[in-house]
Amino acid sequence: MAEVSEAIKVSKEEWAIIESLIYFGVFDYPLKPSEISRFVPIQLSPLHVVPCLNYLENHGLIEQHEGYFGIRSNEELVKRRIEGNLAAEKMMRKARKYASLIAGFPYVRGVYISGSLSKGYLSEDGDVDYFIITKAKRLWIARTLLILFKKIFLLNNRKYFCVNYFIDTDNLEVPDKNIFTATEIKTLIPMYNHDLYQKFIEANGWSGEVLPMMKPAEFEGVNTGVFGVFKPLVEAILNLKIGNAIDRFFMNRTLKRWESHFDHFTASEFEQAMRTRTYVSKHHPQNFQAQVLDKMQNIREEFKAQHNIVIAS
Repeated sequence: MAEVSEAIKVSKEEWAIIESLIYFGVFDYPLKPSEISRFVPIQLSPLHVVPCLNYLENHGLIEQHEGYFGIRSNEELVKRRIEGNLAAEKMMRKARKYASLIAGFPYVRGVYISGSLSKGYLSEDGDVDYFIITKAKRLWIARTLLILFKKIFLLNNRKYFCVNYFIDTDNLEVPDKNIFTATEIKTLIPMYNHDLYQKFIEANGWSGEVLPMMKPAEFEGVNTGVFGVFKPLVEAILNLKIGNAIDRFFMNRTLKRWESHFDHFTASEFEQAMRTRTYVSKHHPQNFQAQVLDKMQNIREEFKAQHNIVIAS
C-alpha cells in the first residue's frame, strides 16, 4: 500500500499564487514575482507575494531559477523564456506595421494584439495574433477582405498576419468566461481605437473578477496607413442595402466550408472553436482554449495529489 505523504497546508493567498503558476506552467513559462502580482486570481498586495513564494519554495511546492518561479523552473525553461521575450520585442515593430495595415481596411473599428505576443513572448514558430472589432453587420465583409489580402499578397503566410477572432461593435462581451479568455482579454495590446478598447474592457468586466490585479494595457496607437484613404469610399458603397446581402453571403459560405472541414467537432466543440454568427467569427481549429483548460485541470489534480495539499479555510 502506497504511503501517503504528510499534508502541506497553504493559505488562500499561497494557493492563488500556485494557480497562477499552474496556468503558465501549461505553457512551460516561469514567472517573475512582479508578473505573479498581476496574474494572481485574487486581490493580493504585491508586498505579500515574495513571502508566499519563499514559503512555497521552502516546502518544495514550486521551483525557482534566477528569479523565475514556476511549478517547474530550470535553466532550460528560463533560457527558452528569455529568448522568446527577446523575439517578441523584435516582432513588435512588424506587428505595429500590420496593425496599421489592418486598421485601414473597410469596417475595421478596432485592432488589438492577442496571443503569446501580447504576453511578451514569441516562440520560434509562433505567429502574431490579432483580435479585431468591426462595424455591426459588416464583420464578414471586413474579415473576407483581410483573408483575401493575406492569401493573395502574403501568400497565406500567417506568421505576421493571423486574424482569427472578430467581433462587432454591438456585441463586445465574450461569452466564454474562464481563466483562459480572461487572460486573453486582460493582456490585449490596443493598437487602434483606444476608446473602443475601453468599451470592450467594460463590457467584459467579469474578467476583472477573474484577474483583479491586472490593469489595462497602454495604448500603442497606430494610424490607418495608406489603405485608410480608400476606407471611407469602399464603406460608402457597401453601406447600401446590398452590403447586408454580401455580408450574409460571406458568412454562410464560410460556415458551410468550416462545417465540412471540421465535422469531427461535436456541436459544443464547434461552437467554442469555430463560433460563427453575423456578429462573431472565431477560427481556432485546434480549439486551443479547451486544450489549455483541460491541461490546467490535469496539472492541478496531479499537483494536489502529489503534495497532499490542504488549503486553509
